Amino acid sequence: MKRLSDDVRRELQRFGPQAGIGKIVKAWPAAVGESIARNAWPARFARDGTLHVATKDAVWAFELGHRAAEIAERLGVKAVRFSPGKVADALPAETTDPAALRPPEPTAEERREAAEIAATIEDEELRELVARAVAASLSSRRSDRSF
Repeated sequence: MKRLSDDVRRELQRFGPQAGIGKIVKAWPAAVGESIARNAWPARFARDGTLHVATKDAVWAFELGHRAAEIAERLGVKAVRFSPGKVADALPAETTDPAALRPPEPTAEERREAAEIAATIEDEELRELVARAVAASLSSRRSDRSF
């Protein structure tokens, strides 16, 4: 029995660099992190091998442009270019699990820093709420930088 995968691979090679977009789409969320994956998504390869990525808006394109070399290296592509465009409406099922999208728990250091920031608030209940919010913000920021 002849393997169908060999024929499929040969046919896909006719499409040049576009044949590799599936691999990039699959690797994207893990390579860049959930926050970026919700706001930017691989769109196509150019003839020169540059990966073009659609972003939700120009701000995301600008910010990610500063990290293009790092992202290209992580994905194993020649270069990455970002521009505003249509972003995938949903991440793959394994990444849309609400638990997977939650920021990581704050570390002891992040909790300590948050408590220091909120220390001047006189109202105890408000101070605790602010400290929790700051700690969550710090852990979320760590999550965004994790790629």
